[in-house]
Amino acid sequence: MIPLQRPPLRPALLAELTRRTEAIRTNGPSTATGRAAWRGARQPKAQLRLMLRQMAPGLERCMYCGDNLGTDIDHFEPIARAPLRTFDWQNHLLACAHCNSNHKRDRFPCDPVTGDHLLVDPSREDPADHLLLYLESGAYDPLTAKGEATIDVFALNARAELVRGRRMMFTVVKAVVQGWHRSHLAGAAAQAGEYLDALRLLHNADVLRAVLRLRHRPELAAAVLGPEVLLALEQLAKVSREFG
Repeated sequence: MIPLQRPPLRPALLAELTRRTEAIRTNGPSTATGRAAWRGARQPKAQLRLMLRQMAPGLERCMYCGDNLGTDIDHFEPIARAPLRTFDWQNHLLACAHCNSNHKRDRFPCDPVTGDHLLVDPSREDPADHLLLYLESGAYDPLTAKGEATIDVFALNARAELVRGRRMMFTVVKAVVQGWHRSHLAGAAAQAGEYLDALRLLHNADVLRAVLRLRHRPELAAAVLGPEVLLALEQLAKVSREFG
């Protein structure tokens, strides 16, 4: 999971979503009215899906697990809990079927004392404040109660394919970074550009981000990444702010 930038809605779409929210309010906000309104909103959903696909990491990956194709518009706070947020753009994220339908469903854990939600919203906060990814194992460690609930709800460690995928992607990221470095040193601009495109579009963008963040901890980076990858990252940061 990585932080995401949510773009503003076009005025016409915002007005349409507001109109539909008011219709739910008029009909009596409930799980039934919210879900019925959502099922009938074909055109707004198509526009929202397009915006979410552009906002998603890599090649339209799920905003929760980062591994699978994002196919569903997920209501971060479920319709069953907040029907008036059915058409709230700030409440929409792109999810895969595994995360949305098999794991999260209507789960939305909250702190029993404060009532604050305990799921990480990557469009509003930095997941790295709550989740620590161990690159060599591919497993997440919770740093906060939010991190713990997020790992549990989305089964980020319980789904063996996710853990294995992150572990394998660590090897891929190191290889691509080194490939870019060799091309850069050889003056092969086109090939170096292909490596950069690969980094932008890789699955498991959380692995790449964890690797990039290690650059700021050189004593740990040398042990985890090795000196060649660390040198390549330093050079990459000098030529590309995107990967700095």
